[in-house]
Order: sequence, then C-alpha cells, then structure tokens
Amino acid sequence: MSQKMKTGVLFIHGFTGGPFEVRPLVNFLKRESDWQIALPTLPGHGLTLNLGNVSADSWLMEAELAFKKLQKEVDRVIVVGFSMGGLIAMYLALRYKVDKLVLLSAAAKYISPRILIKDLGILLIRPITKKYPPNTFYHLYDYKLTNTPLWAIVQFLSIVRMVEPYYGLIKTPVCIVQGGNDGIVPFASAEHLLKKLGSEKKEFIKSPFGKHHICYSDDCDNWFNEVLRFIRDE
Repeated sequence: MSQKMKTGVLFIHGFTGGPFEVRPLVNFLKRESDWQIALPTLPGHGLTLNLGNVSADSWLMEAELAFKKLQKEVDRVIVVGFSMGGLIAMYLALRYKVDKLVLLSAAAKYISPRILIKDLGILLIRPITKKYPPNTFYHLYDYKLTNTPLWAIVQFLSIVRMVEPYYGLIKTPVCIVQGGNDGIVPFASAEHLLKKLGSEKKEFIKSPFGKHHICYSDDCDNWFNEVLRFIRDE
C-alpha cells in the first residue's frame, strides 16, 4: 500500500489585515483534516500596522518563504488567498508548483483600500460570537482608516498590476469563492477570474449573502465543506 500523501495548506491574508481574516476556515480545516497549516503575517500587517516602509516585494518574499518552508515538509501544497492574498496566491502559482488554489474574495479588480479598512472596523465592532474576532481591537481599525499611508496603497495596487497580465498562464486547479454582498471587491471580479484563468479545473462558489470578509459569512459552514471537498478531490 502506498504511503498517504501529506498535504500542506498555506493561507495568505489581505491588505491591512492579518491571520484573523481567515481564522474560521483555518480552524475548520484543522478540525476536519490532519493537514499542516501555515499562516504567515505579511510585513507591516497584523493587529498593529507599520506600513510606512514596507514594499510589495517584502510581502511577496514573505509568502514565498512560507511556501518554500511548507513545501519541504509536505508532499503537496494548497494555497488559500484572501483579497490581496488571492493575488499573491496566484503569483506563487506562476512561480512554483502549487497543487491547488483557493481564492477568497480575490481582489482581481480595482478596489478602494480605504473602504476595505473601514469594512474591517465594522467587522470587529460586531457583538462577539464564536465566529467573530474579539471586538476589543476595533480601535486599531479606526486608526487604520486614517493612517494607512498612500505608499502602502501604491504597493498593493502594484501587485494587482503585476499579476493581472498573466492570469492565462495559471494552470493550477482553482476554487473561487465570492460573496454576493461584497462591497469591496465587485462580483464581476470573480467572474473575470473564472474566465481568464488558464486552469482546466475551475470551481466557483457563490456565498449569496457573504460580504468581503467571506470567512465570517452566515453561510460559511456550507462553503467551507465545499472547499474541503475541492482540496480532497484527486
């Protein structure tokens, strides 16, 4: 009997965000599988921001380092990218052997980063439930709304421009998850990716009531299971 292949899943969070953005899906996969999870924090990100002197290159490098480390420890690597992290996930798929891609609210179309920061603030002042992060951090996002430097926004947009011309070269099997009520990334962004990516195997999951922070959508348990199936399928 052949030895079971070991799976690793690399998560990449979004612009001005942090690992908490994808934590519900991380926790779900930990409960439902024995996969090895990697969840890096991009330079300058996290619960306190320091984006004044970081570059797009530093974000890409951090993701690459996490990918290479995980790749050495497992037989296959799945990359899950949220928002800007979806763009970085596609960048990795262009450069390395990524077995599968999961793109959550991927920022393939132009978005307003300042609206994104405001959306984060709304997310964090909601009542605490098992699905939501602690509301004690909301003041940090009020700070982010007015203090994210223009430099960082330019760096974010440079990643958008860097990856977009090469969508057709991405052949990795891909699962795209998009919320129907996403006020940050237009629904057309997911449809654009579905059309432009060169992958033969493409799956599209619509979360009818999901907003940008899709891992906190009311129907997340439904599509979490779909993502689990997608990753497991040979």
